[in-house]
Amino acid sequence: MSKLSSPRTTLRHAALIGVLAAAGLLLAGCGDQKADGQPQTGPTSATVAGADQLTPCPTVESRPPVANALPDVSLPCLGDGPDIRLSDLRGPLLVNVWAQWCGPCRHEAPYLAALHAKAGDKVKLIGIDYIDTRPDLAVKFAVEQKWDYPHVADRDKQIQQGLKIGGPPLTAFVDAKGAVVYVHRAPFTSQQELDQLVREKLGVTW
Repeated sequence: MSKLSSPRTTLRHAALIGVLAAAGLLLAGCGDQKADGQPQTGPTSATVAGADQLTPCPTVESRPPVANALPDVSLPCLGDGPDIRLSDLRGPLLVNVWAQWCGPCRHEAPYLAALHAKAGDKVKLIGIDYIDTRPDLAVKFAVEQKWDYPHVADRDKQIQQGLKIGGPPLTAFVDAKGAVVYVHRAPFTSQQELDQLVREKLGVTW
């Protein structure tokens, strides 16, 4: 007949099981570590689901600075493509600062999509996803709105001072020389308002 386990032996077994369970939890917590042991960072534009559906950012020629240009900062593409140095951009161009969490941005979104569809190459558009910690939702929003033009991301308010941004939406009108000729610091309330401002500020008709 086998001997019954003593209370002391039972306690030792329980303690051993507890240690093994704790070790299992510790190993499971390493699941979000990279192979080199470094913590994983958040998703980048290259890994965000749907980012490949966005219009790729173009390679922009480096140009000398001009007066009243866009801020001299480089921002990463929200989709595929290289970083874009804003001060290198030339118009006629609209630079729309937006965020997926911004209600007024959602309201004006169809007007920007319609402008791009009918103005074609006569007026270029670039979007800036501003202080947005959810690139996945930003990409989803841009795809849903059929914004078929490039977008970059500014999560650290790099353009805030240069464009005097209180919050999105904001749209800068840039002429052929690269100068910001007008800044609209509110959402567009109608297609007519947006189209008329493009004609007045940039001299573009279609």
